[in-house]
Amino acid sequence: MTVLRIVANLAAADPQVARSFYERLLGLDLVMDHGWILTFAGDGSQRVQVSIASEGGSGTPVPDLSIEVDDMDDVHQRAQAEGVEIIYPLTDEPWGVRRFFMRDPTGRIVNILTHKG
Repeated sequence: MTVLRIVANLAAADPQVARSFYERLLGLDLVMDHGWILTFAGDGSQRVQVSIASEGGSGTPVPDLSIEVDDMDDVHQRAQAEGVEIIYPLTDEPWGVRRFFMRDPTGRIVNILTHKG
């Protein structure tokens, strides 16, 4: 048996409030819209992963999602320009990632990261 995909399902009273955040800010495509569920996708491909954590590292809360990007500065600048709540500042972590946490429109903590070097 092989796990082919893992999908994060985040509860939201109104999924439409997240549309702009995930489409415009993160550049994901809306690939399914049934009204009660929106599914966003990107072109990247990585190994299937699930992380189980007691904290988010460096004393932070465990994020609901971790999204790796190829241009951290661009995402960070756009998040600031759009007034997105940044709850953990842009930080170079000792384990080799550069990241920041922001809150999406549904209240979820989103870890935006890139691996250094």
